[in-house]
Amino acid sequence: MGKLSDIGTIKEILTKYGFSFLKSLGQNFLINPSVCPRMAEMSGAKEGVGVLEVGPGIGVLTYELAKRAEKVVSVELDKRLLPVLDETLAEFDNVKIINGDVLKTDLHRLIEDEFGGMEVVVCANLPYYITSPVIMKLLEEKLPVSSITVMVQKEAAERICAQLGTRQSGAVTAAINYYASAEMLFKVSAGSFMPAPKVDSAVIRLNVYSKPTVSVDNEEIFFKVIKAAFAQRRKTLLNTLSNSMSYSKAQITEALRSSSVDPTARAEQLKLEDFARISNELASID
Repeated sequence: MGKLSDIGTIKEILTKYGFSFLKSLGQNFLINPSVCPRMAEMSGAKEGVGVLEVGPGIGVLTYELAKRAEKVVSVELDKRLLPVLDETLAEFDNVKIINGDVLKTDLHRLIEDEFGGMEVVVCANLPYYITSPVIMKLLEEKLPVSSITVMVQKEAAERICAQLGTRQSGAVTAAINYYASAEMLFKVSAGSFMPAPKVDSAVIRLNVYSKPTVSVDNEEIFFKVIKAAFAQRRKTLLNTLSNSMSYSKAQITEALRSSSVDPTARAEQLKLEDFARISNELASID
């Protein structure tokens, strides 16, 4: 079989299995031969390391991960791809494909059952439509993984990797910064895919903290503060928190004062420590 990133090989495989792309699943297969080897290498896949992959497609990235890692477990939603993957990954005995929805999968159990205590990293070419839900599930569930290397829409990558306290930062920036440090690895043009999406992509890596860098008394309130603060980012912090949370304006004012945060500041001006102090003050009211 030819290289899996070769457009001729891909078309041959898809024709053989009568496969057609489903727009609803955001299916775009990589045809740039340099992307997956680079991504697999930078993910930390190596001997003694297990890799959890989301959405293997026809196995282009899976193939490169399997060459490097001790074991690869890939979760694929589209059962039509299972026979395709059986063929494209036939030479490997260290790959397991699980047909399921990663958003509904018990990932703690999967990691415990499949990787037996080895170091685990996540590596995936994520469909744009589930980028944030998948990343947040991986982080919020506090899985025993050391890093998450994913390809996402370029705009999403820039937002995730933005410096907190800058205009480009957003709620997702702050939420992810609580769990991990984010770094941009490299950009990938739209022409690297078949069919080509309308936007460029980028590969990022989230280096997961063993514990959060800020002390938060109530995580639920902490994330509500972040979401509320960025919901109307042009408004002052006092107004947007008062409009979006179940506290009085007087309580919000006092919480901001006690946190040494200017009530007229905007969300994009705050650091993670500021959000933590505000949420801890509000948590003390409950």
